[in-house]
Amino acid sequence: MEETLESLEAQRKALYRKIEEIGDFRRGTISANFRRCGRKNCACAKPGHLGHGPQYLWNTTIKGKSYARNLHLGPELEKVKKETENYRHFLRLCEEAVGLNERICDLRPVAQIEDPQELGALKKKLQQFFSKRLKRK
Repeated sequence: MEETLESLEAQRKALYRKIEEIGDFRRGTISANFRRCGRKNCACAKPGHLGHGPQYLWNTTIKGKSYARNLHLGPELEKVKKETENYRHFLRLCEEAVGLNERICDLRPVAQIEDPQELGALKKKLQQFFSKRLKRK
């Protein structure tokens, strides 16, 4: 089945509506940690024992800085779990949107310039733009 520009644009609109419906989201992951207390007579010191816990921890890294927060079992943990799931869903939809937009860009026709003076001005403008970008590096 050949894709048309109109059908892809309709898919993109539907995808954007899905993104709008996501709700609250946050980056990060939730882990369940077990810890040993260090007392020799405690049950956690015995071989095969997981340790005290689980202790639930939300952690993420933003711009190279790590953030972590203990979560209480119950509504707080459920809320943060839903928000992190929403974030992963948001990322999947964004990847899908990028792929869809690339297919739309491939199908969209290129504008033709008939006037040689206008074409020369465009070439000069683009050459200046890219030469400035090369000088910055």
